Amino acid sequence: MTKKSILGLDENVVGLLSYALFFFSGIVVLVMEKENKTVRFHALQSILWFILLSIVSRVVSWLPFVGPILGSLIGMVTVASWLFLMYSAFTNKQFKIPIIGDVVEAQVNK
Repeated sequence: MTKKSILGLDENVVGLLSYALFFFSGIVVLVMEKENKTVRFHALQSILWFILLSIVSRVVSWLPFVGPILGSLIGMVTVASWLFLMYSAFTNKQFKIPIIGDVVEAQVNK
């Protein structure tokens, strides 16, 4: 049985929604959800992961010659991780992105 979030939806649905619009939806969910640690985990991980990918993509785009190639690879990683993280959240799997997931878990469990 899936627990409900404070938003009235099942936590797996809200977890998925945390990733749906990249870090934008993560921010909205994090601000609204104050109690459910699983939902807060997904929201904060979404924020940190997609902001990191945005920064890396922006920096790489400035590189001559290899910038467009690396930018395309980062774009593919972004889409693949976006789909995977939404699927993981919806199937009640709390996948932790290396390093970021540990930081997020520590923050949520404070």
